[in-house]
Amino acid sequence: MSQNNTRYLASLVLKRVLDDNRSMTQALAELPEALSPSQKGQIQDFCFGTLRQLARYSYYLNQLTEQKLSAELNPIRYLIAIGMYQLDSERVADHAALAETVDAVIPWQMPKMKGLVNAVLRSYQREQESLAKKADATGLQVTSSHPQWLISKLKKAYPKGFKKIIKANLAHPPFWLRVNTLVNSAEHFSEQLKQADIEFSQDDDAILLEQAIAVDKLPGFAEGSCAVQDKAAQQAAKLLNAQAGERVLDACAAPGGKTAHILAASPDVKEVVALDIDATRLNRVAQNLTRLKADANLIAADASDDKWWDKEQFDRILLDAPCSATGVIRRHPDIMYLRRETDIAELAKLQKQILDNLWPMLKPGGTLLYATCSVLPEENKQQITEFLQQHKDAKLAPIFDSETASDPGWQIFPGNKNMDGFYYARLVKQA
Repeated sequence: MSQNNTRYLASLVLKRVLDDNRSMTQALAELPEALSPSQKGQIQDFCFGTLRQLARYSYYLNQLTEQKLSAELNPIRYLIAIGMYQLDSERVADHAALAETVDAVIPWQMPKMKGLVNAVLRSYQREQESLAKKADATGLQVTSSHPQWLISKLKKAYPKGFKKIIKANLAHPPFWLRVNTLVNSAEHFSEQLKQADIEFSQDDDAILLEQAIAVDKLPGFAEGSCAVQDKAAQQAAKLLNAQAGERVLDACAAPGGKTAHILAASPDVKEVVALDIDATRLNRVAQNLTRLKADANLIAADASDDKWWDKEQFDRILLDAPCSATGVIRRHPDIMYLRRETDIAELAKLQKQILDNLWPMLKPGGTLLYATCSVLPEENKQQITEFLQQHKDAKLAPIFDSETASDPGWQIFPGNKNMDGFYYARLVKQA
């Protein structure tokens, strides 16, 4: 059996994520280079779809077997879950989903498990409806795959809306593009999409495709015509609103989408400094900027200290702070399994350190835009409220008239106008 069996490789990715605590991005990057784009796409679909419903599939498995599978048999557990996902999604014929999933046992060198995989999936075929009803009665931890600690935090923060957030987290994410106005116009790019028979809707420079496609199929992508960027992330450059002649800092800049957007939205700025602690990720910023025909001063350094700073203050600072990423679970379902409750307090502490460190780097009269892709108040409005209390020269610059110092910023929830979950708060330094 080929080691390139996509079900086998998908189960290998899941094992690396769930057993070895690797991110999905890391695990997918380790797939064999010889795989075709369609094979890679299928593996990604298997992994993302299965992770979104893994708790449910694990419940089904436990109902269909007399004994729970040991940890050594986790690859078999993941293969069965992939098979269940295929039967649910109806993207392939049932007999193909069964046969190819059973065959994927062979590369794991567990031939005796073929019978179990076949039997469980056939039983699932017969009992799908009754099993689903049983699972629905067990509660959100099974039906949503969200850990209980996250369900509790969401319920406490948003008692009337937490179920809607959870539902949105399990949905397939939209495919947003930003037209790169440094080399293209929205009108020209939309015409190119029409000529390529790519269906889309448009909101200024933001383009929403009806279906996700490979970026090499996008008109002029290699030449910098557009960037893949969620509409929520596209708000950063607009809210920062850098002006001609200003010096701008993009802190925690990787992978560089917001850096490039700042430069496209404000091409006459004096300088944009893109700062990131990870030199490898900063290389990706450089690659993205090169493709998008944009130029920034890249610095690999820690935003929580000032050793890198040349003592020249910035007119505007974007802090896209390290966060729990609980607003982008639909794009990264591995977050549900890799994130821990203890991470939240540690991240909030780091966010505060970075905010405190960057504030002296802002000119009097300057603007700092704080951003996260989180939906948790500890990382968002609570962070900003405390900062305003502790820095008397900081003043809230409301995005909306309804904002107050005790309820600051713009919390975007996943699925709101097809956007990812995001938070923005804008601060001005008083002279």
